[in-house]
Amino acid sequence: MTETHAVVQHGPKHQYHLVDPSPWPLIGAFCAGTLAVGGVLYMHNYGSWLLIIGAIAVLAMMAAWWRDVIKEATFQHLHTPVVQIGLRYGMALFIASEVMFFAAFFWAFFNSSLFPVGGVWPPKGIHPFEAFELPFLNTMILLLSGTTVTWAHAALLEGERRTVLLALGLTILLGLSFTGVQAWEYSHAAFGFKDGIFPSTFFMATGFHGFHVIIGTTFLIVCWFRAYAGHFKPDHHFGFEAAAWYWHFVDVVWLFLFVCIYWWGGGTAPAIE
Repeated sequence: MTETHAVVQHGPKHQYHLVDPSPWPLIGAFCAGTLAVGGVLYMHNYGSWLLIIGAIAVLAMMAAWWRDVIKEATFQHLHTPVVQIGLRYGMALFIASEVMFFAAFFWAFFNSSLFPVGGVWPPKGIHPFEAFELPFLNTMILLLSGTTVTWAHAALLEGERRTVLLALGLTILLGLSFTGVQAWEYSHAAFGFKDGIFPSTFFMATGFHGFHVIIGTTFLIVCWFRAYAGHFKPDHHFGFEAAAWYWHFVDVVWLFLFVCIYWWGGGTAPAIE
């Protein structure tokens, strides 16, 4: 009775997760600093060795940190319903911060296209992509991937593990297909990044989105392996939910990119003069 009473007295009396001291924030700051300095040196033609070291260090730190988070959620059961609410707010705010990135790129694009130098947009000498060729194909790919990730979520809520793996696998294949099509598109572009304001804003907006697709695909690949290992339960799978939110965010941003940059701003719509 005394031992039981002692456990009750010294156990946690709340549903919050008080995180243990971790080395990853400090190590992460050092790795990110190395990556930033390496990027600056690379852009000033001092070689890429420090940039590569920084990128590898950041990826290794992220993998180790997220491994600890997965351990806390899955094996230590520290992500209580109250903690999961905080995680949801955190993911929502993170996505909101990503929206601000794209808002800046759209602002630059519309500022240039609505008040073009020379009075015409796209600028003379620029031959943009046909919106309803490769860009439209990629639009269909991303929209389909949005349905398959939703299918995976519905199957997870029903406890159908094999269906989850199938639907997630299809989503991953679609994400890889999008990246492949975009790489092919870029390799056949009739303009380069330094060829003016249209190429600069085009590559910044669509390239940054492509980077997000790669991140989202990696996110989903991790979720596939976690689903295979049985980490996700119908009532406890925020890791998958976060990946699905992120993927839908990527889908929505692409729709705006397709309509605004490829169709309206690329000359497929009536000329802007």
